[in-house]
Amino acid sequence: MGCEEDVYKIAKKLDKMIANGALEQSLDLLKALRDLPITLDILQRTRIGMTVNSLRKSSNDDEVITLSKSLIKAWKKLIPEVPNSKGDGNGNGRESKGENSNGSTASSQSQKNEGSRDSSSKKESKPSAPKQTSFPADTTNAVRLKCREMLAGALKLDEVEDDYQNPEELGAKIEDCIFEEFGDTNMKYKNRIRSRVSNLKDPKNPELRTNVLKGIIEPAKIAVMTADEMASEEMKILRQKFTKEAINDHQMAMTSGTKTDLLKCGKCKKNNCTYNQVQTRSADEPMTTFVYCNECGNRWKFC
Repeated sequence: MGCEEDVYKIAKKLDKMIANGALEQSLDLLKALRDLPITLDILQRTRIGMTVNSLRKSSNDDEVITLSKSLIKAWKKLIPEVPNSKGDGNGNGRESKGENSNGSTASSQSQKNEGSRDSSSKKESKPSAPKQTSFPADTTNAVRLKCREMLAGALKLDEVEDDYQNPEELGAKIEDCIFEEFGDTNMKYKNRIRSRVSNLKDPKNPELRTNVLKGIIEPAKIAVMTADEMASEEMKILRQKFTKEAINDHQMAMTSGTKTDLLKCGKCKKNNCTYNQVQTRSADEPMTTFVYCNECGNRWKFC
């Protein structure tokens, strides 16, 4: 576990550097990664490949970019390839031919083929490994790249905690989910991106951004949340208050109320109204009078 723990520590340090834009020490950390015996399992558990790829995109240092590319290239070689079925057929052919020409050659060839098949069977025992690669799916679409950048910018904070995920990786995942839903960078796609960016950057709603960075809200969920779902608790309470007031405003009697010609409708200017008085505030304050125009349906209230 020593190597994996070292990789985790380096990954967290690189994530902080990327988020803060301070990449001066990144080259030393990359060199430390180069000297570690990293396996495919460690790559998949630590997702260090994503972090190094983000560093490559963020850095302007040629040496950092070159070493990042070299590490990614080396790690990609750890991902097993799908065995080629033609290889077994050719091997069997060579084995048969060897038996006809020379017994010792056939025996040697048979051992090689058995070793090859054993190796292939080991590779086949991990069919899901290529799908669990730590490297992000890149895109060359300028609009999508800009949207990923906007989402990552909305997620970045001045102070980064240890349990925060990489903002650039999260931004790419959120954008992927939105693009998958619409299948195009149309207006609906752009509006969805803008609403995510606006809510994530809202200084009155820091909980939303924190929950996304900590993984409490998954990228797939934030990609489809409504404005009400993304709103802060303060805004939700305020909306509930407005809704309640709106309901109270419409609690005006039309059948059980009192008809009068003393009240004039401000809309149709006629004096055919029904009114009702309701105690909407405390008992020591005046009652609210709700008025309904029987001519045009206009409603209003006064105290």
